[in-house]
Amino acid sequence: MGLLRFTMDLFEGLGSEFAPPAPAPARPRRSKKKPVPPVAPPPAVVAPAAGLPDPDAPPAVPLADTLTLANFAHPQATREVVLGSARVAYEFKRGKRKTIGFLVGADGLSVRAPRWVALRDVDAAIHEKSDWILRKLTETQQRHARVEATRIEWKDGAGFPFLGEQIVMRLDPKHGFASVGGTLDPAQGDAPRVLRLAVSQNAEPSQIRDAAQAWLMRQARKLFIERLDHFAPLLGVRWEKLSLSNAATRWGSASADGSIRLNWRLIHFRLPVIDYVVAHELAHLRVMDHSHRFWETVESVVPDYDVLRQQLKDETVPRWN
Repeated sequence: MGLLRFTMDLFEGLGSEFAPPAPAPARPRRSKKKPVPPVAPPPAVVAPAAGLPDPDAPPAVPLADTLTLANFAHPQATREVVLGSARVAYEFKRGKRKTIGFLVGADGLSVRAPRWVALRDVDAAIHEKSDWILRKLTETQQRHARVEATRIEWKDGAGFPFLGEQIVMRLDPKHGFASVGGTLDPAQGDAPRVLRLAVSQNAEPSQIRDAAQAWLMRQARKLFIERLDHFAPLLGVRWEKLSLSNAATRWGSASADGSIRLNWRLIHFRLPVIDYVVAHELAHLRVMDHSHRFWETVESVVPDYDVLRQQLKDETVPRWN
């Protein structure tokens, strides 16, 4: 079917893939019947006495369990379909396009189709790609659950990762660091380091969050500048300006004029992961695409970039809101 185009990479952009046509079923060959030798009849099976359970019978399965379907519902769903053991309510829109497109995002499945395509063809396309759709919906649901598990409770004693290690917040308004908003105590054994914030004990959660974010953003800017200055000469490029972003799905970007944007939330990750993103964006000042030459440029300064890139995808960033 030449109508299919679907999303393959949820993290770094949209991709497409066309499914090959299904092979035609082979025509059965006629064969001459051969005489079948006589077979002894099977031994008689004696039924258990009335009212007694059959010891060889499989365990009973509650009827409700056999009817339960996994549920994936898009908040703007207009159509619904059952795929295997899942009920999928999806957003459906028509537009000026030539193919049927699938997008699995945080809200669920979205389907786009040309205005001239019949609904039966849309249904057929969805069922043809049901394995991919269900896999992506399950992965997205699991990712959402992991993110929810990292939601920060903004109060004294709460914690979050900083450069890959867990730190704990303490509200300490009397401490003498009002000019910088907070300070990170030196490490003491295996205990988490303490971030002391100049915030009152009765502060609102939003005030605590804003104070922690301001401190993290200052640390991020300082560290990012250090790493940009480290990798730029190695790559033979020059960066001109650094901006911190708060994008939901993008870790960085680079412009031909030397401007670099990095997501301040990278400060949650270990330094090698941050280095990969910094080198990635600086490499774009030499190669403004993701060609083989681009990845060779990244590899020249970060040899294990593929491992770090996967870690960036797999690790969960704390939820702030």
